Amino acid sequence: MRYTTLGSSGTVVSTQCLGTMTFGAEADEATSGTIIEAFVEAGGTFLDTADVYSTGVSEEIIGRWLKAHPDDAKNLVIATKGRFAMGKGHNDLGLSRRHLRQALDASLTRLGVDHIDLYQMHAWDAVTPIEETLRFLDDAVAAGKIGYYGFSNYLGWQVTKAVHTAREHGWTPPVTLQPQYNLLVRDIEHEVVPACLDGGLGLLPWSPLAGGWLTGKYQRDTTPTGESRLGEDPERGMEAYGPRNKQERTWDVIDAVGAVAKEQGVSSAQVALAWLAAQPAVTSVILGARNVEQLTDNLAAADLDLTEEQLDRLSEVSAPQLDDYPYGTAGVAQRHRSITV
Repeated sequence: MRYTTLGSSGTVVSTQCLGTMTFGAEADEATSGTIIEAFVEAGGTFLDTADVYSTGVSEEIIGRWLKAHPDDAKNLVIATKGRFAMGKGHNDLGLSRRHLRQALDASLTRLGVDHIDLYQMHAWDAVTPIEETLRFLDDAVAAGKIGYYGFSNYLGWQVTKAVHTAREHGWTPPVTLQPQYNLLVRDIEHEVVPACLDGGLGLLPWSPLAGGWLTGKYQRDTTPTGESRLGEDPERGMEAYGPRNKQERTWDVIDAVGAVAKEQGVSSAQVALAWLAAQPAVTSVILGARNVEQLTDNLAAADLDLTEEQLDRLSEVSAPQLDDYPYGTAGVAQRHRSITV
């Protein structure tokens, strides 16, 4: 395992983070506990959850594990999120001071702790003024309820607005952003990554294997079946089989990942994770697993160094497909200039 700081903060975390969305859903409590133990044994120190994961059950499972393993708990950096609905009332969701106060206190109770290291806004809230959200978070830091805060699923302009609003008022700044990012989903490189680099936020990519696509387990024109996310639900959200199967780029990327994996003598999943960890601003890659076998394979990517040629090859084949403007060749040319005559 390798380690780095949490964004621009001074807190050290493992460069792989254990995502726990499967806890209480695809992984029962016993399996979830075994997954945490395997992660900790491998040197992992960073856990990520959210109040909506299994409607609070993920946090409760983690809380019981922390209580039963106090020595290990001392070394773990715990992150959770709030924003989505946890009830049917008008104020049971969002980033208002009212909802965040209730959501944070509920997460502290479920986790069985008096302090959350990283509290993340799970998505943008267009209803609540950003000043209201940021002032609550600054107050929560001052009260000792959270150490740092970050965002998830924010656009570039939203990140920049938050950073500069916090600076303007002298409030605690954000330290991280958690976006979807992988070899099949790279559009955040246009605006979100530059905004995070400019604001000093570290990236915590979710879905680093694109819902299993980058493991190489899916086949062209063959709808998945069996015990996998797409096998159980081929039309699952953004990872749905049909739309990606139709894109030639999908299979070009999968073939390139498989070729590099063969050269390195490792799994395709490890190659995809290693490529992502090498990208600018990435602090820690979030691993999601429904069993220890999946986690063990993914953990091995922490010590995998791809060659520059391999990194370039993967970046080239997975490059987002662009129009000329504003992100294509014509648009990029307008944003740069030479200092030579």
